[in-house]
Amino acid sequence: MKNEKKLSLWERYLTKEIGIEFKACLYFFAILFFYCVYRVVNGVYSAEILHLAEMIFTCYIIGYIQVYLFANFDEAEKLGGREIAGIIVCTCLYCLVSFFGGWFDKGLPVTAIFAAYLLVTYICVFYIYRSKRRIDDRQLNEELRLFQTQHKKVHDEGK
Repeated sequence: MKNEKKLSLWERYLTKEIGIEFKACLYFFAILFFYCVYRVVNGVYSAEILHLAEMIFTCYIIGYIQVYLFANFDEAEKLGGREIAGIIVCTCLYCLVSFFGGWFDKGLPVTAIFAAYLLVTYICVFYIYRSKRRIDDRQLNEELRLFQTQHKKVHDEGK
C-alpha cells in the first residue's frame, strides 16, 4: 500500500514536470517567433545566443510559477481571478526579463506590444487546452460506450 502511494506521488510529480517541459517549449517557440519577427523587421537576420538562453531559462522558471504558484492557470476550466492574475504576473515577468535582457533593444513600445502578444498567446493556449480536454472527454466517452456494448454482448452470449 505504501509503495502505491509513493508511485502515485511520483506519477503526479512526473506529470507536472512533463507539463512544465511542454509549456517551456510552447512558450519558448511563441517568444522566439516574436523575437525573430522583431529582428527581421529591424534588418537583423541573426539571433543573439545569450537572448535565446535567457528566453528558454525564463520559460522554464515561469513554467514552474504557472504550475506551482498559479495552479496551472492556462489549463484551468475557466478564466477566473486567480487565472487572470497568473496571466498578468507571468506576462509582467516575461516583459521585465525581456526589457532588462535587451531582447527588444530596451524599447518600451515594442515591450508593450510583446506584452499584448503574450496576453493573446496565453488566452489562445487556454482555449486550446480547453478544446483538447473536451475532445478527449468525447473520445473517452465513446470508447467507454464501445467497451460497454462489447462487454454486454459477451456477457449476453455467455448466458
